[in-house]
Amino acid sequence: MKAMWTVGPGVLLLPSGLAIRGRGLRRRVQEGGEQPDFGVYLLGRPPETSWESRWVRCPDFRSPADPADARAAFRLALERAGDRRVEVGCGGGVGRTGLALACLAVLDGVPAEEAVAYVRARYHPRAVETPWQRRFVLRFG
Repeated sequence: MKAMWTVGPGVLLLPSGLAIRGRGLRRRVQEGGEQPDFGVYLLGRPPETSWESRWVRCPDFRSPADPADARAAFRLALERAGDRRVEVGCGGGVGRTGLALACLAVLDGVPAEEAVAYVRARYHPRAVETPWQRRFVLRFG
């Protein structure tokens, strides 16, 4: 049986029907709430999680330090979203998380030029906060 997210706040449905949750890590998973099976976290330092995770080095308001590593992490997240609860996150859950969700949308078939608008309409209106984060998404395609 597949472990899927309950559709709700923070959960982005991709065109393929896969669901990925975006979350700000400063907001803890509530007691009894759905925990991820796998996470990709864009942070300045490695996260502490009790589930399997992948760290993408990315300071606040920046883009990933290693684009190839970020691409590999996003591909792994998309792969695992088929049968696991996958989340992406950063400190606040908007800029870097939005970048990751936009890149996942590109991998799922959304044109790079439309990915930021796609995520802003379906996840958070300020997702992908900085010009260099938007440029990263465009170049990701």
